[in-house]
Amino acid sequence: MPMTALRFPVSLIFQRTPLANKWASERWEPVAVLPVLDAAAAAAVPVKIGDDATGTQWRFDAHALELHRSEAEGYYLNITAPDPKVFVMWELCDDGRDPPVLPVVVTVSYNEAARLLDGGHQVDAVPLPAAILEWMHPFVAENYKPEPRKKVRRNDPFADDAGRRERGPRD
Repeated sequence: MPMTALRFPVSLIFQRTPLANKWASERWEPVAVLPVLDAAAAAAVPVKIGDDATGTQWRFDAHALELHRSEAEGYYLNITAPDPKVFVMWELCDDGRDPPVLPVVVTVSYNEAARLLDGGHQVDAVPLPAAILEWMHPFVAENYKPEPRKKVRRNDPFADDAGRRERGPRD
C-alpha cells in the first residue's frame, strides 16, 4: 500500500532588488519560506507585501513541501547540515506577468535539489524555518535507514604474492 506524502503548506517570499548595472536592471531571488498559518486565507495569486527604494517583496502562497519515503536520505542530509535549507526552483518569465517570477518546486531534499541543479534549473536555498524542521524530524527518524557499511577490500597489489610466500620459493 503506497504511503501518501506528508504536506506542509508554505508561502514563498521573493525579492526584487534594483541594480546599478549596465547588463541587468534588477535581481530576483527567493529570500524566505514561511509556514502558512491559515491555509483558507492563502492567496491564489502573488501578493505584493513590500515596496520601497531598496526593492519589492512578493508573497507566493499555495505551495507545499511534501515528504516522500524515497527522498528520506536527502531530508536526513539537510536536517543534519550546519544550516538546513529549503530549496526553491523558479523561473524568470518574460510573458508580461507581474511579478516576472514563477516558483515551480519547493523541496527540503538535498538530493532532489541536486537533481534539479544538474538539470540546469535555477535553484536557490533559503533558511529552513524551525517549525518545518520540527515537522521533518519524526518523518526522517521513521523513514531514513542508513545503508549498512560494507567491508572494503583494499587494492593490494601484493595480495597474490602472499600465497607464494607461504609455499616457499619455486624449485
